Amino acid sequence: MALFTDWDGTVTLQDCNDLLTDDLGMGKNSRLVLNNEIFNNETSFRIAFDKMLKSVSNNNHSIYDCINYLKNHIKLDPGFKPTVEYCYQNNIPVIIVSSGMSLVIKELLQLLLPDDNLRNYIQIIANDVKINDNDGTWEIKYRDDTSFGHDKNQSIINIINNWNDSRRPLIYSGDGVSDISAARSCDILLAKKGCDLISICQRDNVKYREFKDFNEILEIIKSTI
Repeated sequence: MALFTDWDGTVTLQDCNDLLTDDLGMGKNSRLVLNNEIFNNETSFRIAFDKMLKSVSNNNHSIYDCINYLKNHIKLDPGFKPTVEYCYQNNIPVIIVSSGMSLVIKELLQLLLPDDNLRNYIQIIANDVKINDNDGTWEIKYRDDTSFGHDKNQSIINIINNWNDSRRPLIYSGDGVSDISAARSCDILLAKKGCDLISICQRDNVKYREFKDFNEILEIIKSTI
C-alpha cells in the first residue's frame, strides 16, 4: 500500500495559493472567474494558475513574504499527523503530489509537522519557484509542459516504476481539478467532501470515495491494509 495525496485544501485546511491570490493578489472575485474557466474547460489550469500567482508577485510580495503570511494563516488537517504516524510505523509510503510549490510546502511542514522523522518520511513531488535575484520577483516553475504544469499521473507512475516490491493498493486523496489525472494510476481515489473533484468525478463518471478529513482517510487505510 502507498498513500499519495494532494497538498492544498487536502492536507491543509485552506488552499495556500487561493489564500495568497485572494489576500495578496488579484482578489477572490477575479480568482473565481478563472476557476470557472478552468472547470468549464475554457482555459487550462496552467495558464489560470500562472495568472493568479503572478498577481501576487506583481503586487511586490516576495515568495518569502508569502511563506510568512501562510505560516500565520494555514493549518493542517488535524488527522494528517496521526495518519503519517501510522504510515511511518507500518512502512506505508506517504507522497505529496502537488500542483503547488515545493519550497512553500517544505517551509510549512517544518512549522506544522515539527517531528523530523515524520517530516523526512514524506516525499514531496511539486513545482519549483524561479526567483529573480535582482528585484525579488518570482514565478512558478512547472515540472512539465502539460496543461496542468504537473502531470500527477505521470509523477505517480515514475515513482511506482522505481519500487521493487508491489505497493498495491495505491490510494490518492485530493480536492480539485488538478487531482483528476491521478485517478488513472491509483486504485482508490478519495475526493474531499464539498469540493470540485467530486463534481468532476460525477461529470466524467470517475469512480471515487468521499472523505471529510484525514481521520476518515486513516480509517480507510486501516481497513484496507
